[in-house]
Amino acid sequence: MKHLIHTLNKAFDHRVRLGVMAVLMANDSVSFNDLKEVLDLTDGNLASHVAALEKAEYVLVSKQFIGKKPNTTYSATEAGKTAFQQHLATLEKLLRP
Repeated sequence: MKHLIHTLNKAFDHRVRLGVMAVLMANDSVSFNDLKEVLDLTDGNLASHVAALEKAEYVLVSKQFIGKKPNTTYSATEAGKTAFQQHLATLEKLLRP
């Protein structure tokens, strides 16, 4: 049988990805600028971590224009929500004596 530590989802190993998913779990969708501000990240840092979560199909990226300004928003997919909840459940099991 695998030890619990080996069942943690590697997609959430990095603190930025953990933070992105935590924010997305609490909100239906979040704009790029709001997510960047909440997590205190640079544009490039946020973009690269969101790209990794998008590749894993945990985050849905929506791009549109509002007037002439681009607007990017993110939301957690059902697969992302499930994977994150499982990750949190494993962490909770590790915290129990």
